[in-house]
Amino acid sequence: MSDLPRRAVTRSAKLATLPLGFAGRTALGLGKRIGGKSAEIVAQEIQQRTADQVFKVLGELKGGAMKLGQALSIFEAALPPEIAGPYRATLTKLQDAAPPLPAPVVHRVLTEQLGDDWRDNFLSFDDRPTAAASIGQVHRAVWHDGRAVAVKVQYPGAGKALLADFNQLARLGRLFGVLLPGLDIKPLLGELRDRIAEELDYFNEAEAQHAFAGEFADDPDFHVPDVIAVNEQVLVTEWMDGTPLSRVIAEGTKEERDRAGLLLVRFLFCSPARVGMLHADPHPGNFRITPDGRLGVLDFGAVNRLPNGYPPVFGTLTRIFNQGDMESVEAGLRAEGFIRDHITIDPDALRGFLSPYIEPTAVEEFTFSREWLQQQAAMVADLRPHNVVRQLNLPPSYVLIHRVHAAGVGVLCQLGTTARFRDEVITWVPGFADDPDPNDPHPEPVATG
Repeated sequence: MSDLPRRAVTRSAKLATLPLGFAGRTALGLGKRIGGKSAEIVAQEIQQRTADQVFKVLGELKGGAMKLGQALSIFEAALPPEIAGPYRATLTKLQDAAPPLPAPVVHRVLTEQLGDDWRDNFLSFDDRPTAAASIGQVHRAVWHDGRAVAVKVQYPGAGKALLADFNQLARLGRLFGVLLPGLDIKPLLGELRDRIAEELDYFNEAEAQHAFAGEFADDPDFHVPDVIAVNEQVLVTEWMDGTPLSRVIAEGTKEERDRAGLLLVRFLFCSPARVGMLHADPHPGNFRITPDGRLGVLDFGAVNRLPNGYPPVFGTLTRIFNQGDMESVEAGLRAEGFIRDHITIDPDALRGFLSPYIEPTAVEEFTFSREWLQQQAAMVADLRPHNVVRQLNLPPSYVLIHRVHAAGVGVLCQLGTTARFRDEVITWVPGFADDPDPNDPHPEPVATG
């Protein structure tokens, strides 16, 4: 990682360019307004340049800055493709180019975490990692009892660097406010920091994965490998064979892709009811189709703990939207904090924004596609002040749910899945199938929290 800006002084200096750049752009904008340019055009130019710089700097940093950039998908969704596209490409390049830890470093971590006799736990251990991520890498090994296992090793110092990056970025809330004026950024950043800190805690991850493994043991649809051993920087779990979901996307038949997409939706919707938790990182690398046809699930570092199940407000507001009552939908969104008190929303614009995302629940069968997703992206990639996306807020308690929805829809569109998604919503999302009181013309949405 020597070619990446890792040293603390260098990273702080890189992050410090963000507020300086914003101040310069604001002064330039004032000069243009004095020169006769309209306030809206100047504001749009400042927003565009601010977005460009924010994502350029985030993309140049690995660790916390990269993790924040991945987590804040709502910002990327509100940006034009000429900005968001290169940013995504930068993140992908960094992820793919990250060299694996040298074997002596891996051995040192294992010695520190498991003791000098760590090799006694394994019949064999492959020094070549089978997968790498932003904070750790996975090795294949054989446990002392003959079971094939996955050994997840956290990069030394990854946690400290990640949280240091995030603390720097959390001071830049004003910049994000320029991009999305409807967003209350400070509590959102606080929530994201807490969730990222949880991803660094392998004991938390082990607890979550063991709970999922127990609930879905012998399940006809899903398989979760159980936990075997854990320490602060090492997590050992059962190995799971299967076809990566990325290969199903690239090479699967229509039938295989439809089945995989349906199982993904079923897993995400049923987990809060069955486990009290939501898997919060649904990208293709975390899923396999096992040899017996089940959906295998990996990586429980990011989970949303929902002991009361999925928030009923989603099902309730979706049902009310399908009934055409936008007044109650807007009232429900305001009650949940999705629209702040000082923000005025055009009901027709709000209906237009929500309609495509609710469409899969309004028809018996729906097909997700890349073309459909591109249409939605075109709708939100508009920095003008009246764009509904820029007026909406993301309450902290919904950060991970939003992440799951956004990423899950992306995977479904990659798969091109056609399925009866409405049936899954009826079965697993509380509030959607509830019949409102026919004597109440404006049923109140169910509030949570």
